[in-house]
Amino acid sequence: MKSHQTFKLFIVEDDVWYGSMLEHYLSLNPEYEVKRFESPGDFFAMLHENPDVVTLDYSLPDCDGSEVLRKIKQHNPDIQVIIISGQEDVATAINLLKNGAFDYIVKDDDTKDRLWNSILHLREISNLKLEVESLKTQVGRKYDFSQLIVGKSDAINRVFALIEKASNTNITVSITGETGSGKEMVAKAIHYNSERHKQPFVTVNVAAIPRDLIESELFGHEKGSFTGAVTRRIGKFEEADKGTLFLDEIGELDINLQAKLLRVLQEREITRVGGNAVTAINVRIIVATHKNLLEEVKNKNFREDLYYRLIGLPVQLPPLRERGNDIIILAKNFADDFCKENKLPKKNLSPEVQQKLLSYPFPGNVRELKSIMELSVVMADGDTILPEHITLNISTSINDLLNKETSLKEFETQIIQHHLDKFDNDVLLVAKKLDVGKSTIYRMIQNGELKVK
Repeated sequence: MKSHQTFKLFIVEDDVWYGSMLEHYLSLNPEYEVKRFESPGDFFAMLHENPDVVTLDYSLPDCDGSEVLRKIKQHNPDIQVIIISGQEDVATAINLLKNGAFDYIVKDDDTKDRLWNSILHLREISNLKLEVESLKTQVGRKYDFSQLIVGKSDAINRVFALIEKASNTNITVSITGETGSGKEMVAKAIHYNSERHKQPFVTVNVAAIPRDLIESELFGHEKGSFTGAVTRRIGKFEEADKGTLFLDEIGELDINLQAKLLRVLQEREITRVGGNAVTAINVRIIVATHKNLLEEVKNKNFREDLYYRLIGLPVQLPPLRERGNDIIILAKNFADDFCKENKLPKKNLSPEVQQKLLSYPFPGNVRELKSIMELSVVMADGDTILPEHITLNISTSINDLLNKETSLKEFETQIIQHHLDKFDNDVLLVAKKLDVGKSTIYRMIQNGELKVK
């Protein structure tokens, strides 16, 4: 159906009086553009205009109504056809409806009203289709990765480049990164910018499903296949057919089920639990994990053959602490979004707040920053977010650092680098604050241990 407001109607009726009556009646609606034809030949000559609806007299002198219907549908299946017949023949009506007619109306005193209501129904269907197409377009726009995944750092630009490559093919994608770094967002960006964007995007969090249920969740089950299986259920692979299946935390998949997943990926077909029937699938696979899968392979926790089947195009998401000024860009974005959603005045970030955010390691990554900024908007009374409105989980960040196997030299480098970033590469000021010789800092810069931006 077309996206214009005017609804184009063609009337094919050899009875001049009856056709004129229908034309006058339907033209009472100013949104209807009505044209009348007395012969199939004249009608076919104008069929290239692709009307929304054709009302078709079944008993035309030069051509059978069934043949006209066939030619209309052959030309454009989206053109809706309403048959108007002088005979109440149930078998003929059923046959016409089977061949694509929208409605079959018998000529009697109620014909005009039935036709009016039938066209109204068609308009409702048309509007719903337009809404669905609009929503699909909006979804595509929503997941425009250059807008959805906010940032300008070199690290995130490298991710953008990989998303674009992944979107142009059906290659399997493996996304790695710390918890909260945005792995699912990247998966959605790939799907909604690919040729599969109008098909389902189905997510399975492998870690969140009990081991004894994950096989049924992925592949479905037949009625009676186990206690509680009271009906047949299709699995996530079938749900995602022709679309994308996102397997989050794939590193948590039970080793015994990994062989079955491998077979499904190789054969592109599944068998439901408790069944024998084989169902072909057409699914694009994207996986994500916060684990080092190659390390898991070495530790015999993950099958090597499945690893190489899934690795595909690897996308490594940088942690937020390595994205520099992206922290401030994201913080402003989260604050603005929260204000807009809650109809609050826009709030600015004070310079002190920006420094406070840049000096924090964000163990919870983007997810943590979003939570921090939403709370800060609520706590700020004026139009500016101040340091006292920012609540950081300092104890968590310290524990996070201490839990890492880091040498004293590495700790020293991280601390100096942090202060260089914080104080705009003012070596003299950093040396004074940390009680470190400035020559030491200059030497570390020269050796590449520290970076001056």
